[in-house]
Amino acid sequence: MHPNPAFRAEDRARHVEFARSRGFGVLALSVDGPPLISHVPFLLSEDGAVAELHLVRSNPIVRALANPQEARIAVQGPDGYVSPDWYGVADQVPTWNYVAVHLTGRLELQPQDRLRDLLDRQSAFFEQRLQPKPPWRADKMDPAALERMMRMIVPCRMQITQIDGTWKLNQNKPEAARLAAENVEQSGIGTELGQLAALMRDS
Repeated sequence: MHPNPAFRAEDRARHVEFARSRGFGVLALSVDGPPLISHVPFLLSEDGAVAELHLVRSNPIVRALANPQEARIAVQGPDGYVSPDWYGVADQVPTWNYVAVHLTGRLELQPQDRLRDLLDRQSAFFEQRLQPKPPWRADKMDPAALERMMRMIVPCRMQITQIDGTWKLNQNKPEAARLAAENVEQSGIGTELGQLAALMRDS
């Protein structure tokens, strides 16, 4: 997380709302050697206390979870390059604006009989955002095919102990530097640049 307090002033509720809506992040935990990393969809409880996810059974993280492990999910938001020429202020340097939230806690495997409920709730969470499309449900599948697929994945639960966020949006620049948002939106360097520019204007 960026150490500048100017970028860390948002409250916990906003971090939770952002991470919960996003529902996708980079799961990391450290054992012997380099950190183990996996890109995962997850469900975050409304109070931000618990994250639920599933992993492919062959994932090395699953083997590491023979015992519960401290882990972190990094949730990435919009990001983009900012040229100092766009500020209209002298003596600036290039930077990268972004939003990120980290969920830290204790990750453990869950009993396999909890998997179907997790999958149903997870798909429902995202399918409802596709309305008016009728929601996809697992019961549309052939039961035997669904059972085969479910044997390949395992449910996990993270009890979250810490939530940190960085909203680096030019808060440390003069008001005139907000003009950079227009150029960021059109630059093509980064992701979700329209959303990033809107956040920069509102910061």
